[in-house]
Amino acid sequence: MVKLLEKGKDEKKYKEFLTHHPRCNFQQSLEWGNVKTSWVKEVILSEDENGNIKGSLCVWIRKIPIFGNIMYVARGPVCDLHDKEVLKDLKEGSDILAKKYKAFVLRMEPDVEKDDKEFRKIVEDLGFKIKDDSKDFKDEIQPRFVFQLDLRGKDKDTIFNEFQSKTRYNVRLAIKKGVEIKEGNKEDLKDFHKIMVETGKRDNFLIRSLSYFEKMYDELAPLGHMKVLMAYHEGEPIAGIIPIIYGNKTWYLYGASSNSKRNLMPNYLLQWTMIQEAIDRGDDMYDFRGVSGVVDENHPQYGLYRFKKGFNARFVEFIGEVYFPYKPLKYKLYKFAEKSFRTLRGLKKKFIK
Repeated sequence: MVKLLEKGKDEKKYKEFLTHHPRCNFQQSLEWGNVKTSWVKEVILSEDENGNIKGSLCVWIRKIPIFGNIMYVARGPVCDLHDKEVLKDLKEGSDILAKKYKAFVLRMEPDVEKDDKEFRKIVEDLGFKIKDDSKDFKDEIQPRFVFQLDLRGKDKDTIFNEFQSKTRYNVRLAIKKGVEIKEGNKEDLKDFHKIMVETGKRDNFLIRSLSYFEKMYDELAPLGHMKVLMAYHEGEPIAGIIPIIYGNKTWYLYGASSNSKRNLMPNYLLQWTMIQEAIDRGDDMYDFRGVSGVVDENHPQYGLYRFKKGFNARFVEFIGEVYFPYKPLKYKLYKFAEKSFRTLRGLKKKFIK
């Protein structure tokens, strides 16, 4: 049976379902939805005859100028990926929302591995199409390629000893050189953001505003879903990370490092500190999040790939974009406009440089 989540009534039941499900993802949570203030949020539920949730899909809706409303799903659905009836319910729910909001497409970027042929067949039978040819960050909203560290059944010594030798060396170097890791608060986001600006200029990527990080903190930190970890040397903040903790997993969401004292390897110690905390909590996984799918030493993002790989995490390729075009022609025009905008933005960056 399919239904839409009723605010106030079903929220507690939904959070309990999400946090206890093995496929839990923070981007399907109501708390994360509250961070994304420019989107309308709806949650589709598939329930059994007793009202127990079997599957869910948190959908964000936003109006795109000229084209109309788009529906987007980050890292859903949350369910048994091979349960045809549940997936059919969730598709029926998306049809209801598409009619309600006059949406022209539903776009999903699920954390489903590329070689899951059974899931692929089920969603294609339901009429979905799959775009699975993206390689770079600019081709997607959510990273299609990630590194994930399985923590199940392993203690800290085992995890550390499985790191690559250079990674172990850099962790020990940071400790030896006197790098200190401290958990920060909302006020420390100012130092984090300042370092983030340095990182963005150095590595040529756009950054979020300070107010965005403060909104994240207000929505997530009081509930234990977010932390600010800062690395200091001789009292000076030199690096920081923001991890997200939800259900049985921890995600490394944002990281920043100052241009000064990078030789002290604070980022390695920050990661190891967060991994140890995840082990102490009994998490199943530490997710390093995205890397480029172009594994080439000459690629500008290869350093990020090498850094995350050093922690002996598994390189995972997801299925890509799973979408249902409710208005196919309009969606084709939208995709063309989206691609053109990204190309122009890239050219603008090169011109400014």
